[in-house]
Amino acid sequence: MNLHEYQGKEVLKRYGVAIQEGIVATTLDEAVAAWNQIRETTGTDFVVVKAQIHAGGRGKGGGVKLAKNLDQLKEHAGNILGMMLKTPQTPGGMEGPGKLVRKVLITEDSYRLGFDQCKEYYMSILMDREKKCNVIIYSTEGGMDIEKVAEETPQLVHKEYIDAVHGLQAFQCRKIAFNLGLSGAAFKNMVAFVEKLYAAFLGADASLFEINPVLHTPDDRIIAVDSKVTLDDNALYRHPDLEAMHDPGEDDPTEVEAKSYDLNYVALDGNVGCMVNGAGLAMATMDIIKLSGGEPANFLDVGGTADASRVEKAFRIILKDPAVKAILINIFGGIVRCDRVAQGVVDAYKNMGNIEVPIIVRLQGTNADLAKQIIDESGLKVQSAILLQEAADKVRAVLAN
Repeated sequence: MNLHEYQGKEVLKRYGVAIQEGIVATTLDEAVAAWNQIRETTGTDFVVVKAQIHAGGRGKGGGVKLAKNLDQLKEHAGNILGMMLKTPQTPGGMEGPGKLVRKVLITEDSYRLGFDQCKEYYMSILMDREKKCNVIIYSTEGGMDIEKVAEETPQLVHKEYIDAVHGLQAFQCRKIAFNLGLSGAAFKNMVAFVEKLYAAFLGADASLFEINPVLHTPDDRIIAVDSKVTLDDNALYRHPDLEAMHDPGEDDPTEVEAKSYDLNYVALDGNVGCMVNGAGLAMATMDIIKLSGGEPANFLDVGGTADASRVEKAFRIILKDPAVKAILINIFGGIVRCDRVAQGVVDAYKNMGNIEVPIIVRLQGTNADLAKQIIDESGLKVQSAILLQEAADKVRAVLAN
């Protein structure tokens, strides 16, 4: 589950991590009230207006603006609230539709003592699945795309692997501060920052913490100016307070609809829709689609009760994606009989009327022969297959036309 920046900072603050303070606003009046409150606290008119969406690169799309007075605050907040913000990380990138901004974060200007006197770093914590342990990734090149830094100057990206048994050690925190070129009070503050950040990562059962930038101020404070936090969905039962932070407005509407039908669905960027029972078989199906020259358009697991109603709902979900050029149904009949699934496909097809997208159905397992007979004798534009390779060949043929 992804959190907004202001929510991620709230989590960090609970663990003592120094953050750029701010107030969230959903209307222009709330933004003005936030500006007044921050002005009274900091003694400066300068604030930063930040769009709150689940995507990075907000500044590139005009979603982060510095306001030096009340008039600029009103202008920037008024422009950002309600805009369709396009960033490199929103669906379709800068050429896509963007995401609707419903909230802005009005923050103190952490650079008010002088931008040229501040230093920005990059820091993130995540699981390295190859090493089977958590890793802290950090760089002196904060405020930039870390992917670009890693590609062009890989020597500037450092990794500190955390032993799963012993946890983060004090010497590792000191090593990070040293590699960032710090000394004196800034060195000590960075050591404390890393310790508290890692404690927050573990305490929140997060799968990703990304702070870009981590700011070193002229008075040697170390502050999290931004926060990108992803929580492990499987651990949310332990954190009802964090689960309550879920913003359904940021969810893909199709994924929300699929969830209401109890379908496990994740939208992807391909051209072949998948309908499968079982997560492992779904992964294998996506592999075979790629090997056949296509790209999977989704992950969709209908579970063990693939009756006509469930299949029809899955069809409707898949067909919402205009990029889908073919649908591959791959069912292994164990708990559910293949002939029952085949009849469900035929009934759903008839209920939905004329479906222009070619459909390939591969059924294997209990009553697979009867299932193939039902499909072949239905008179519908549905192709049947028994072997997975046979299904892949038919997908390739459909995409070639």
